[in-house]
Parts: sequence; structure tokens; C-alpha cells
Amino acid sequence: MSNAPWPTELRLSADKRALHLTFDDGFSAEISAEMLRVMSPSAEVQGHSPDQRKTIPGKREVMIIGVEPVGNYAIRIRFDDMHDSGIYGWPLLYKFGKEREALFAAYETELVEKGMSRERARRT
Repeated sequence: MSNAPWPTELRLSADKRALHLTFDDGFSAEISAEMLRVMSPSAEVQGHSPDQRKTIPGKREVMIIGVEPVGNYAIRIRFDDMHDSGIYGWPLLYKFGKEREALFAAYETELVEKGMSRERARRT
């Protein structure tokens, strides 16, 4: 049996822009919907190898419209941009919570390097 931290609470914020998690080791975190979306573990985002990973811009305002259990080991998150193919296991969510500042800073750097923005492109 694994000694990995296990979630004891999972709650969607009232504005649907963050997921609040508490684990059995006492750690709790708030992870933004934007971070969950742009770092989705789905093949659509991660590809099938590291060199296929995509940088997803324009998701600053994304919202979570649903959270569904996947067995007893993960959740599937549905976003208002209709993305719903990522399966977020407890260890990944724990990592996102623990390392969210560094992970998000690296994402923001990647956007700048690629000439992208967190803002959604405006239609003209």
C-alpha cells in the first residue's frame, strides 16, 4: 500500500476558478483553474512524448464546470472551454499544490518565449 498523501477534501471555489484541496498529511492548497487547464495531463496537452507537449495560451479566465471521480485514484475536470480529457491523479494534484508557484512561473516564461499570452485572443 502506498504512503502517498490522500485527499480528505476537494472543493470547487464559488467563482469556479480554483480547486481547493486538503490532504491527510495536513497539506492544503488552492490550484487555479487556469493552471489545471494549461497543465492538463491529457494527451491533447502533453502529447505522447515530451517533445509533443503543447503550450496552451489564453486561459486566464477559464472556469471549471465539473469535477467527477475516476475510481478512487483521480478526478476528471471539465472546463468551460469544453476540455475534459485529463485524468488528474492524487499525486499530480499534490505536486501541483506543492510546486504551483514554480510550475506556473515556468509556464509564464514559456508563454513569453513563444510570443503567447495568458489572455484570450480578441476577435476583430
